[in-house]
Amino acid sequence: MLTFGVDAVRAQQEPPSLPPQTTAKDQPEPQMPGMQMSSSGMNDAAMYLMQRASGTAANPSAAMAPMLSTTLLGWKLMFHGQGFIADVQQTGPRGADKFFSPNWFMGMASHTMGAGAFSIRAMLSLEPATISGRFYPELFQTGETAFGRPLVDGQHPHNLFMELSFAYAWTFREKTTLEIYFAPVGDPALGPVAFPHRVSAEELPQAPLGHHLQDSTHIADEVVTAALHRPHFGVELSGFHGAEPGENRWIIQTGAIDSWAARLDWTPTPNWSAQVSAGRLHNPEALEPGDIVRNTASVTYDRAFESGHWATSLIWGRNHEVANQRNLNSYLLESVVQFRTKNYVTGRVELLDRDELFADQAVLEQQLDATVGSTFRVAAYTLGYTRDVHFVPRVSTGLGGNFTLYGVPEAIVPYYGAHPVAVYLYLRFRLEGRGGTPHKHGSGMH
Repeated sequence: MLTFGVDAVRAQQEPPSLPPQTTAKDQPEPQMPGMQMSSSGMNDAAMYLMQRASGTAANPSAAMAPMLSTTLLGWKLMFHGQGFIADVQQTGPRGADKFFSPNWFMGMASHTMGAGAFSIRAMLSLEPATISGRFYPELFQTGETAFGRPLVDGQHPHNLFMELSFAYAWTFREKTTLEIYFAPVGDPALGPVAFPHRVSAEELPQAPLGHHLQDSTHIADEVVTAALHRPHFGVELSGFHGAEPGENRWIIQTGAIDSWAARLDWTPTPNWSAQVSAGRLHNPEALEPGDIVRNTASVTYDRAFESGHWATSLIWGRNHEVANQRNLNSYLLESVVQFRTKNYVTGRVELLDRDELFADQAVLEQQLDATVGSTFRVAAYTLGYTRDVHFVPRVSTGLGGNFTLYGVPEAIVPYYGAHPVAVYLYLRFRLEGRGGTPHKHGSGMH
């Protein structure tokens, strides 16, 4: 199944030196601060917008995304797509098997205007059709609902409309940029780059187990964000509708702006990006009323080398459930190494608290709560490999697989088994840039 996404690459270059015969009258007109133009005709504000990966979040600027781009009537158009055709096999009493396809498509149009620029971005997914039954099996995953029941040991599909957004950025006072972001569907300033667009997760078809404690707000309604950025620091404030998407994944939902978030980001070099964020989500769960206060922190590193790149993310996320005064923590370390151009090795390690593993079995949940408690710390260890095989021009295809070993608390071994395992086999595809190389040393968004 295809997934598409639009990513933009920043390509700022120094203007070429004038040849000896050039006279003063041939020199370009001086530009005001904030109006420096790159060789592609984009000013600082436009290049800033091109780095956004999900909402206003960004990977390290050294992480270049494969993309197709063109110019039409003064508009810069960019397209990026990625998807998987996957099969999962799981062991243990709660294990299940399924054939499914996670996918997303993203397109972006940008245009400069004086010292500013604006962009229109759309991200779509066909997962409502390619993930049947409203979920795919994933042991120890919880969050949202399917057919009116809480999802347990399964991951929900993304919506058809993952993002529809408009952003305006204005650069002033020597590299200071103000951004206004509005999205009927979009990503507020809360958490790291969402996992579908995170450079360290590019070869993993399955969602991280900590998704609903880290970056689940990447599809939120009525998002309004104001951001102020300097070259290495930024601050963002967002208002949005806190409820998670409903089960009808084909429509654009609406709701009042009843939740807030704030994020500080730090980009000391092109290879590093870090953020800390906090937000209060108003009644995010359909079947469990009550607000959630979420805190996150993350750091991502990306470095290119001659025949590939190495990207790693370290993420912490915590949900504080206001109604019952409970804290749930999650920790994630994930990494991907591309080497000799066609090879990818991926790893992901997670440690997290789960309190909804038996939400679909009320009597059993009450029994466990009375004897061993209702919160369990679970571990997951994933290792995978992908090999590019290039079936179709302009589409980077790869065959791969990964397996996950789970660490299960003794109290729930009777229900999950002592050593459950999940195996994913998949065909991955993504749009390639004109250079034909999935990653190149440079700056850009993923």
